[in-house]
Amino acid sequence: MSSSIAVKPKKRGRPATGRDPLVGVRLPPDVVERIDAWANERGVNRSEAIRAMIVAALEAGGLSSS
Repeated sequence: MSSSIAVKPKKRGRPATGRDPLVGVRLPPDVVERIDAWANERGVNRSEAIRAMIVAALEAGGLSSS
């Protein structure tokens, strides 16, 4: 009798995307509207706009790294 074929059990949950971790944030509707307007002027989506704004604030010294 031949040995059975080894089956790798499936993992639970959504597969990893290999991307950066998600960071959720709640913003008031007026702030979201301003972000969307900024994004539309530059032809980017909301996520890209928020990332660009955060990087720009960090590079400008808007937040201290203490």
